[in-house]
Amino acid sequence: MDREQALQAMSKEEALELLKQMWAIRMFENQVYDLLGQDLIKGASHLYAGQEAVAVGAISVLEDDDLITSTHRGHGHCYARGAVLAETEEAHQEHYNKMLAELCGRSTGYSRGRGGSMHIADVENGNLGATGIVGGNIPVATGAALAKKIKKTDDVVLCFFGDGAANTGNFHESLNMAALWDLPVVYIVENNLYAMSVPLENATAKLTIADRGCAYGIPGEVVDGMDVLAVREAVGRAVDHARSGEGPYLLECQTYRWYGHSRSDPRAYRTRDEEAEWKARDPIPNFAAQLVNLDIATEAEVDAVEMQMEQAIETATEFSLNSPMPPAEELERYVYAPFKWTAAEIAREQELRDLVRQGGSGTYEVEYRQAIQEALREEMLRDEDVFLMGEDIGLYGGAYGATRGLHEEFGDERVRDTPISEAGIAGAAVGAAMAGMRPMVEIMYVDFTPLAMDQLANQGAKNRFMFGGKTTVPVVVRTEGGAGRSIAAHHSQSLEALWTHFPGIYVVMPSTPYDAKGLLKAAIRDDNPVMFIEHKMLYGVKGSVPDEDYIIPYGVADVKREGSDVTVVTYSRMVHRALQAAETLAAEGISVEVIDLRTLKPLDMETIAASVRKTGRVVGVTEAYPTNSFISEIAARVQEELFDWLDAPVIRVSAADVPVPMSESLEDADIPGVDTIINAIRKIV
Repeated sequence: MDREQALQAMSKEEALELLKQMWAIRMFENQVYDLLGQDLIKGASHLYAGQEAVAVGAISVLEDDDLITSTHRGHGHCYARGAVLAETEEAHQEHYNKMLAELCGRSTGYSRGRGGSMHIADVENGNLGATGIVGGNIPVATGAALAKKIKKTDDVVLCFFGDGAANTGNFHESLNMAALWDLPVVYIVENNLYAMSVPLENATAKLTIADRGCAYGIPGEVVDGMDVLAVREAVGRAVDHARSGEGPYLLECQTYRWYGHSRSDPRAYRTRDEEAEWKARDPIPNFAAQLVNLDIATEAEVDAVEMQMEQAIETATEFSLNSPMPPAEELERYVYAPFKWTAAEIAREQELRDLVRQGGSGTYEVEYRQAIQEALREEMLRDEDVFLMGEDIGLYGGAYGATRGLHEEFGDERVRDTPISEAGIAGAAVGAAMAGMRPMVEIMYVDFTPLAMDQLANQGAKNRFMFGGKTTVPVVVRTEGGAGRSIAAHHSQSLEALWTHFPGIYVVMPSTPYDAKGLLKAAIRDDNPVMFIEHKMLYGVKGSVPDEDYIIPYGVADVKREGSDVTVVTYSRMVHRALQAAETLAAEGISVEVIDLRTLKPLDMETIAASVRKTGRVVGVTEAYPTNSFISEIAARVQEELFDWLDAPVIRVSAADVPVPMSESLEDADIPGVDTIINAIRKIV
């Protein structure tokens, strides 16, 4: 269908609505430019002016339950998605108000001033948010589409990103995953010719970006991104393709941004002739002229739309600048989804700890890996939204056998082998969680988790806060760390300190089968991202677990052994070595209290404090590198909060400050042994 036929097939109201939305975005962006110049909007803002036809045309074909993900240049997408769903002029104005208020950092903004321009989100209207990381939203969209497929809806996800993002690993990992699983996602590349300042031809191989789809068996198409009807028609076909179960689609919309990458960009890398050539193709006046020339609307009606949007932006500006800033006392709100443990739950867990230490009636013995399996199985049976995804977790059963048997029981849909794509896996889990699922991810070794750090730390851990508490990201990443198998520096690290550094993510490190099962079940039920780190040398350790269903509250340490002379604070495998050291020292008359943190974040400082007040001496033990280890954080907290109770300096016991060696003799020398812990305790007792 050509442009004239497409317009004739529309009602006047539909056509004017497209024009209205494009004008709204243009005027919004022009006003943002002015407010940036007056320093009334702070920070970076990447304007969408010139690209309006892409957002408006694409989003016009969506249904109410469809989703979008956006980019750092995301105002247009946010506006168009909300405008389609606004049923009254009042709702439309409120949408405009909340958007501009967010850019102004006001408490009345969509994200209560916490996200601003680059992270604008309208989660309640199906906009899963924008990201300041180029390409960071592509795996998230892929995961959201996975959730829609698992839930057996006919919804689709639109994923907007720029030409620069097409050169990231996120792009390739996501397209491969979406093609493998026939996911209902439409990838829309807004090719505005420049990734910041680098021209497309200097950053992208000779073929068009749309041509890359063929490598994954995905249909690809180049679209005139300056023509709202061309975009609408192409995205309509792509959405129909995805909605019917035929899998993903890749569209390259060729467009142009009027402003520079940001307001401070002088645009020295492009010529004025080039800009004039593109501005002659301005999608707004050209579309308005079409409506008049085809007698679909009068000149007066077209002008009225422009005037209406001018008034709307004036109202939104007044609303935003008169709105209050978020109060400082609310700084820490929305970092974590609330999960309150009752006093009764905490007391019952203490009773169960005592029960499993005794063993016998009401308990049974399992290996650590079996405890993990049982937690996964029981939670999958309890909640159909729980599913597993990761490398070699299906028929193979996981690198250490922790998922063995689950594939046969639950099938491919809920125990999902993935490509070796850590960023793609993590981002897909984040997107699936935001779209209503509870993904359980296995990343084979903690050494590989930095490959997923952007998706977990920048997207998953921060989205709730950046979006003003309006979303939850219930993702659990199971991985394993530590040395002991002579598999050298890339498979033997203890990197938990990396993950404790990021707000918004919990870190759990169980030492026993009882702790592993109860903490994992708690993680699956929690609405926050959780990094769940197992130790490769603990999978065969045996211990008792209760017969009953149970969970272990986060932030509750376990005093594994009581003592009066010195406190040892530790976690994971080092708990067992600390207990051996305590047993040896008991024969010498030295009474050692061993605290197993169980969760590093949240941290149970109260249990540590109670012990330090009793013993006056502290030894922290970790298998990690000494510099900036988590035990260093414990030492700092003890010194700051409990200095008056200390009778000696805090001692840290850690691995050597070297990459983990392969040779067994060197590995043994590297990792703290029982004798090392004993010697450290003797220094201060």
